[in-house]
Amino acid sequence: MRSRQRMFAAVMRLLLKCLRLGRRRRFKLVRQAEQLWQYGHLCLRSLLYNSFTNGDVVLDSLFEPVYWLVDHVTRWFGVVFVALVIGLTSSIVAIVYICLLPLILQTYTPAWICWHLAYGHWNLIMIVFHYYMAITTSPGHPPQAKDDLTGVSICRKCIAPKPARTHHCSICNRCVLKMDHHCPWLNNCVGHYNHRYFFSFCLFMTMGCIYCSISGWEMFRDAYAAIERMKLLDKERLEVAANQTYYQTPPPTFSFHQRAFHKSVVYLWVLCSSVALALGALTLWHAALITRGETSIERHINKKERQRLQKKGKVFRNPYSYGGWDNWKVFLGVDVPRHWLTRVLLPSPHLPHGTGLSWDLPPCVTKQRAPLLAI
Repeated sequence: MRSRQRMFAAVMRLLLKCLRLGRRRRFKLVRQAEQLWQYGHLCLRSLLYNSFTNGDVVLDSLFEPVYWLVDHVTRWFGVVFVALVIGLTSSIVAIVYICLLPLILQTYTPAWICWHLAYGHWNLIMIVFHYYMAITTSPGHPPQAKDDLTGVSICRKCIAPKPARTHHCSICNRCVLKMDHHCPWLNNCVGHYNHRYFFSFCLFMTMGCIYCSISGWEMFRDAYAAIERMKLLDKERLEVAANQTYYQTPPPTFSFHQRAFHKSVVYLWVLCSSVALALGALTLWHAALITRGETSIERHINKKERQRLQKKGKVFRNPYSYGGWDNWKVFLGVDVPRHWLTRVLLPSPHLPHGTGLSWDLPPCVTKQRAPLLAI
């Protein structure tokens, strides 16, 4: 009896010992898991911690794949956009020469004929010249050697000197002097050396589209009415063909040349009016920027700086603005009065003021620039 009790007590002690050992092991595993979790969490926070991180940085990081896709699509489709511009412009010019010019020569007075021939060809030459120069002229890039420049920062993306007003283009993957934006319709950046060509192309293209829309308004109304009559006659012809008798004759038909003429006039007016509205708004936007002496990128930078200084009771002054009139003279390269004719109203490949590396006072500006900050 006693032996059985001793055996039972020994089994119970062994069982309790096993239970305590299992509990200790379980608690030990839980403590190790908690320590690993805390250690991993601390490592993750130490790696991702940044005192400058905010909501904008997080959104930029989340949209980085979208930016990458847009950059690469714009880079590869730039040639397609240039071909589209050339194709649409060529189609308009062909319609004017084939369809409208013979009609103008037959119906207009000699004075109006001379006006249309002179203005139309001048506008076309200005459009072709400035577009060709805008797509073939390099916007300007800073030198790679830092010894050539003093007092400049370093670009974080290409690790190269970055002078004032220079910004990195993610599509071209290079820094651009006085960068305004990357234009897919030019397949090129708009910068220091081709900014004037870009704006002049937008201006003269808008003027040409407005000229075509106004001059072709009456022709457009007549062509649209003729197309509506074509549709009605086609409908009547189908009805007559379905219920034709010996006493019925089919309605008259329009020739292929007449159909092509009317549709070409409608196409010309609709395309020119649409481009005039869209490109005209863009031209006005850039004209306002030029008047203020800033680029599209600098507008956003100056706006934030203006708001920041306003909270401190200070006023921001753009150091690259010389006043509205002088800003236009500097932008267009007008040094003497005759340059308004030779450099603005006529094709001119003259270079802009300065090299884009430093911004000294241009010779055409008579007054000194305003200070950067004023209390």
